[in-house]
Amino acid sequence: MTNDVLVIGGGHNGLVAAILAASAGRSVTLLERAGEPGGATVGERVFPPHPARVSRYAYLIALMPDELIRRLGIAIPLASRAVSSYTPVVRNGAASGLLVERHLGPATEQSFREVTGSGEDFAAWRRLYAEILALAGAVAPTLTGPLRRRHEVADAVTAVAGAQVWDDLVEEPIGGMIERRFRDDTVRGVVATDALIGTHTSLFAPDLLANRCFLYHLIGRGAGEWLVPIGGMGAVSDALVRRARELGVEIVCGATVIDIEESADAVTVTASREGAQVTFEAPYVLAAIAPSVLDRCLNRETEDPVGAQIKVNMLLDRLPRLRSGLDPRTAFAGTMHLNEELSELEAAYSISRAGTLPAVVPSEVYCHSLTDPTIMNGHPGATLTLFGLHTPVELFRDDPDAARSAAAQGALIALQKHLAEPLLDCLARDINGEPCVDIASPVDLESSLNMPGGNIFHDDLSWPWLADDFPVDTPAAAYGVEVPGCRRILLAGAGSRRGGGVSGLGGAAAVDALIELTGGTK
Repeated sequence: MTNDVLVIGGGHNGLVAAILAASAGRSVTLLERAGEPGGATVGERVFPPHPARVSRYAYLIALMPDELIRRLGIAIPLASRAVSSYTPVVRNGAASGLLVERHLGPATEQSFREVTGSGEDFAAWRRLYAEILALAGAVAPTLTGPLRRRHEVADAVTAVAGAQVWDDLVEEPIGGMIERRFRDDTVRGVVATDALIGTHTSLFAPDLLANRCFLYHLIGRGAGEWLVPIGGMGAVSDALVRRARELGVEIVCGATVIDIEESADAVTVTASREGAQVTFEAPYVLAAIAPSVLDRCLNRETEDPVGAQIKVNMLLDRLPRLRSGLDPRTAFAGTMHLNEELSELEAAYSISRAGTLPAVVPSEVYCHSLTDPTIMNGHPGATLTLFGLHTPVELFRDDPDAARSAAAQGALIALQKHLAEPLLDCLARDINGEPCVDIASPVDLESSLNMPGGNIFHDDLSWPWLADDFPVDTPAAAYGVEVPGCRRILLAGAGSRRGGGVSGLGGAAAVDALIELTGGTK
């Protein structure tokens, strides 16, 4: 089968690439190994017979620019969460918590004073996030178009946010900045978690992996706000699939790519489908798959990245009451931080790096049905999604079931200790009478989504700019989608230089490079 473009991988990045390539006049075939396109953004009824439709893996949008959504020709209604975060704590035997409103006001200031004993950390919080907002405004526009040089981005950030924030976020380990700016360990931890989600590292590691993670979590859409797609993440994939089919993209599901060969004038892709091998050929391939998966298809030596998170999805008949007495509709409306003081985060990393799952897993909990009740489809209760940190994939290899259960138990312990009633009493029951709890470990992501190591970013995140001395001699290099040794294969997934998160940036960059390579639209 011959097309102008073959897209490998039908997750959101692959769908973005297919839509944009088709919009530019190319004939496109998309190959997806699963039975339906959408990848990690697919929505489904996880807990039959209940009608609630949730995504097992992806929930929020921060990095997908409005400009890209318009370019795709789709509509994605996005809603803000009423609360930024709530962190329950127990101080001197009394249960309370740190409340951070989406728009900081008197309630946030009072909460800081009650938890920390002074107003110093609140003032420091306002200063830091004002600087980060200015930084985000400078960096977010660089996420599309050709990559900028490091000095260009540094100059733009320094001009609007000052040199200190660039030094704090880009030059030195982020843990040092957090300790210098804040006194309270809880406040420090709330800041630090954005540097660790989906990443297994220390906040003080000299490779600055935590800094890169922090940057991606706080620059999206120029404001760093994580938004809820109305209709759930499945509404995003549904819109992308509809648009791709409207443009004539041929979507071939159940096709597992096993071999890729590039010649002087074409790329040949061999896939296994329905027990037979099928061959596809095109002048160009956009690979919306993890770099290590692509390497294997190219018969190259490779090493898998490390994923280090668990996801626990729950369906509840009602939200549980909290020991602090705060209305659960407020407490769960944003991100609830559990066992995520800075010292606890570092301790959990050390324990997991030494080869053991933490007994209590630092975690975050979200209730998206408070912001978007439509995902419940009439169910009267609520969803809860727990995201546990520092649970690296290697700890699940020997006995996946036992490790999955232990990690989930450790994460749920972190939640239960702040509840005024048993969580089990609040959970809905499925068709078999079992509690509605669904657990996904890194090995589950690896097997179900073909994400090596269960790494949600496909690889370690990269800085979203080019080093000043990095050679740029092709459009692929200019857009950060180059595949070493290949001219006709472009990386189009989360593993591209500006990939990561539900953003579509990898797919868009690959098509932009393709258009430059092939002389524009048809």
